[in-house]
Amino acid sequence: MNYPDKATIIQQTKKWIIDVVIGCNFCPFAAKEIKRDTIQYEVLTDATTTTALQAVMTTMYQLDAAKHIETSLLIFPGSFELFEEYLHLLELAEKLLVKEKYEGIYQIASFHPKYLFAGSNEDDPSNYTNRSPYPMLHFLREESLSKAIDSYPDIDEVPNRNIAFTREKGLRYMQQLLGKP
Repeated sequence: MNYPDKATIIQQTKKWIIDVVIGCNFCPFAAKEIKRDTIQYEVLTDATTTTALQAVMTTMYQLDAAKHIETSLLIFPGSFELFEEYLHLLELAEKLLVKEKYEGIYQIASFHPKYLFAGSNEDDPSNYTNRSPYPMLHFLREESLSKAIDSYPDIDEVPNRNIAFTREKGLRYMQQLLGKP
């Protein structure tokens, strides 16, 4: 498949964050980082597992060096399109995080166009809380995340609220938000 240029992919990702992640209030902390412009975007077209894991390491090194970057997204258009392949990459990335002693420093959140929560079916609107325009790994600073969570009332209710929201809005609405027919 022929994908747009990297700048367009980043713009599509920003639009998804604004329209879906912030617009649906899936993450109560995302708006602050968009406003502060502290999100780094890295696009790897046609990545292999090896190049993706190299990018994982590079991302962690960049976060180490650039304290003004709060969070980073590795975006993989043209790669890991099968959800199972993506989950394998995620597992390897998390193992690498532990192996390289970054556990507790960074956390990886996962987003994929075909995200499927265990026990749900493909048409469950709740999957759209983690569906994105492209496969991506989202790196968060654990310390910042902990501070944000500590200051947010009822953080444990956020996933339940998100599931209820998506199911109330329905599959068609969530598909349209993501730009799917």
